[in-house]
Amino acid sequence: MEKTQTQKKQLFYGWVIVAACMLIQAVPFSIAANLQPTFTNYVMSAEGFTLAQFSLIFTIGTVVSAVCSPFIGKLYSNPKTNIKLLYTVGVLMLGGGFAAFSLAGDKIFVFYAVSILVQIGSAIISAIGVPTLLNAWFTENKGLAMGLAFAGSGFGNIFLQLLAGKWLPIMPYQQVYIRFGLIAIAVALPLALFVLRLPKSKEELELNKPKKKESSNTTSSNWGYAFAEVTKMKLFWVFAVSFFFVGLYVGGMVLQFIPYLQTLENEGIFLLGAATVAASFGLFSMCGNLFGGILFDKLGVTKSLLLAAVLVMISGFSLLFVPQVNVLAYVFALCIGIGTFAYIMGPSYLTGALFGNKEFGTILGIVQIFFAAGFGIGSTLFGVVVDMAGYNAGWISTIVYAALAYGGLLTSTSAIIKHNKEINVTETKKIA
Repeated sequence: MEKTQTQKKQLFYGWVIVAACMLIQAVPFSIAANLQPTFTNYVMSAEGFTLAQFSLIFTIGTVVSAVCSPFIGKLYSNPKTNIKLLYTVGVLMLGGGFAAFSLAGDKIFVFYAVSILVQIGSAIISAIGVPTLLNAWFTENKGLAMGLAFAGSGFGNIFLQLLAGKWLPIMPYQQVYIRFGLIAIAVALPLALFVLRLPKSKEELELNKPKKKESSNTTSSNWGYAFAEVTKMKLFWVFAVSFFFVGLYVGGMVLQFIPYLQTLENEGIFLLGAATVAASFGLFSMCGNLFGGILFDKLGVTKSLLLAAVLVMISGFSLLFVPQVNVLAYVFALCIGIGTFAYIMGPSYLTGALFGNKEFGTILGIVQIFFAAGFGIGSTLFGVVVDMAGYNAGWISTIVYAALAYGGLLTSTSAIIKHNKEINVTETKKIA
């Protein structure tokens, strides 16, 4: 009786982890993932790079970090790994690397090398680190926890974009790189050293179990397929390749809409402010991630993915007609922002729900390779298409990628859910 009363009074530390992950997503992740496109025109103008040349920094850094993702996942899965040390290394790589962009000058290959450093750091603290922490702490309310944590990226992006829009026109871009790099370290390093950790015992996890479910047969946190089993499943590879196409459309739409609007703004065609649209995207993506977790929990996988598909299609067609109807830029920001849950939390949520936690980090690492490869290649490919045929051709290509992506995801997830139900997997019954 006393033990029960004590547990009631104790704070479930998992929610502290969620708050810390929100800050990780809001500041260092957003700096690494969302701010670089804002620098594009300023760096190209100062150093003479083409869009295709500069876009390669997304490709090279992202693909190399993705290749490292399974190894990072194995590090997190190893009970001997010092999580605080691993996170500290990731923070210094990301923040220090972003500041180091200021030293690259007109040497494009230095930009490429530093991008590798930044993106590996981002994988350690965000792409693999955040989902691994949340999966370790939450067997209940996982969608809500992920939604809250990943919503941080949208919240942070609002203010970071406004700061970038204020600083870049009035000071050398090198100084702005240094400022944001130091901000990333200042926010994330104390979290790595003093807050982030894995659960110490099963009793700690019991604090998050609803009273009515305490006596029922809940899913074990150790449920899941072995990595060797997953690699033999054809549907897993359809699932993974689908995220390659997700990466392709994200690499085009999300990374290139700011330079596109800035170009139209400079030509006097777009009159509503590129920086304001970028900040709006941050606001809507925050809402998308927050409610995306609830959508996955309440509506299930299939309906949530269908909604994301519709939102992305509307986003692509909106960009096509922004020069004629400027307000469509805000329709784009709304739809692509709400739809971010599909690619920000989608890989980690779906991997855990479909394949379990047994070798979650390693399996997620493979999925992230496909997403990151598409993300990196998508940005460069978009730049090549724009250089050859213009922005309209670029936006049409992203719409095609999105159709392939969601067609594959809906097909594979539905079939995997059906298979898991047939073998009586409790977790799948919750998310179908």
